[in-house]
Amino acid sequence: MANAREIKGRIDSVRNTKKITNAMYLISSAKLRKAKEGLAKTRPYFDATDNEIKRIFQSTTDVDSHYFYPKDRTREIRKHAFLVITADRGLAGGYNHNVIRAAEEEMKKHRNVRLYVVGDYGRRYFRKHKGPIEETFYYSAQDPTFQRAREISSLLLEEYDSGRADEITVIYSDMESELNCAVRMTRILPFSRKDFLRGAERSDKEYRFDPSPTAVLDSMIPSYVAGFVYGALVDSFSAEQNSRMNAMSNANRNAEELLTKLKKEYNRVRQAAITQQITEVSAGAKAQRMRRLKKAGQRMEEK
Repeated sequence: MANAREIKGRIDSVRNTKKITNAMYLISSAKLRKAKEGLAKTRPYFDATDNEIKRIFQSTTDVDSHYFYPKDRTREIRKHAFLVITADRGLAGGYNHNVIRAAEEEMKKHRNVRLYVVGDYGRRYFRKHKGPIEETFYYSAQDPTFQRAREISSLLLEEYDSGRADEITVIYSDMESELNCAVRMTRILPFSRKDFLRGAERSDKEYRFDPSPTAVLDSMIPSYVAGFVYGALVDSFSAEQNSRMNAMSNANRNAEELLTKLKKEYNRVRQAAITQQITEVSAGAKAQRMRRLKKAGQRMEEK
């Protein structure tokens, strides 16, 4: 059994760790709030872009863009590209593991795969496991910005336009609620016409597109893809902070439980030590008393 000094040292260690986990919880909370505010400021622009693309398909059926599946969906898909968004570090529960596992399961279904990774955690993992990494983005996954999203989307569009990728899928995390984060897997290129016609309101108005509906549509796609990538980055960052908050909350709760057990053990050991000391003092006092009585008896006999 550990002595009182060892238990006291463990209590101090748990308390110091609890201070760190509590600080990390507060930092993640502030970052989550900031990320949501940034996304809310830019969302109206991308919603407007989405509405304009819907308007094109509502106004005419004569649209033949290579960014969309043909109407008969006869396009052959051979080269698959995946943009996988992870965090820069761990301590976020199963956040990174869930994204990586989903990416690995999906990549196993295809032969010709190109992998693009955001986040230092994902880079280290796929390099260690010899993943088919084509490009890594060396800036931090923290504090996503639209400029970073535009750089990523430009590279993906270049891969698609050049024919090095027939289909591009984004794998990221999304915060469903404060207690749950889900992995999303969304194909961004080529788009499906049904995605823009679903839920759209029909309009009898006629619109003119100059020079043509296809040219207007193709000019809007880069902004739309950049907006989607930015949204995925922010959603992933928010999910990371939420997962870290939950992990730190659980760590704080476990620390409290451990402190309660250690305090009980410390009190029990301390009480045992006090009892032992009292017993030793009592035994010593009794021995001294017996010794004095014995000496007194000897003196009486000598007289």
